[in-house]
Amino acid sequence: MEWKQIEQSWVLTPPQPHGVIHFLGGAFLATAPHISYSRLLEKLAAGGYVVVATPFTNTFDHRQIAIDVHKSFQRVRSKLFLDYFPVFGVGHSMGCEVHLLTNSLFPNERAGNIFIAHNNYAANRSIPFFKELSGTIPEMSSMEFEPSPEATKLLVTENYKVQRNLLIRFFDDNIDEIPELAELLQRKFPNTVKVQALSGNHLTAVGADVNWQAGSNFTPIDALAQWLKQNATKDIQTLELVLLRWLTACRESVKL
Repeated sequence: MEWKQIEQSWVLTPPQPHGVIHFLGGAFLATAPHISYSRLLEKLAAGGYVVVATPFTNTFDHRQIAIDVHKSFQRVRSKLFLDYFPVFGVGHSMGCEVHLLTNSLFPNERAGNIFIAHNNYAANRSIPFFKELSGTIPEMSSMEFEPSPEATKLLVTENYKVQRNLLIRFFDDNIDEIPELAELLQRKFPNTVKVQALSGNHLTAVGADVNWQAGSNFTPIDALAQWLKQNATKDIQTLELVLLRWLTACRESVKL
């Protein structure tokens, strides 16, 4: 399988697909998701899913981002005649929020959604040096994402209708908001929201290898680097397995 650009999205198509995944990445990784998340997405495609990875550039207007990626996905779906396959949303970090907005603004067309390390912080916590810059640029102090984190929660509470959801958090991730999202969704769908904690960190989904060349004399630092690489590989392998198992179970339940 090779990545192909169709409309604004990057697409992987397995020989005999049985489902479609619409993937959205994190804030700064989302501009090239087929590169940033290549390992994870190629594994999902090998599991029999057409992967549509839609890039986006982070701005303050998250509502418009959600509208744009939805329209882009719909064009790809129509162009590839994918209307008869179940569709699953998969998001990482900010990509989770965009999926939440998309599925709150438009009619429900999803068999299920997967949220990995969801993050929906306010602008002053999400943007590096925001507080320092707002001290010198007064206009920045009143700037906030649209919709704001609180407005997003309200929108999801009132309009989000995707019943089957898998929420993934990592033990070494102190910036995700999976517990808050889980509480919100479990109030709406108490029997169809699953939360799972895995070994890893906020960037485990990216799956980048720890690139370290050992010297001629093997040192404790070399041993540590190899240990980190082995564990990073193990973490993303576990994530891939969990996602594929849930997707299979969810797809089977949709058939019932």
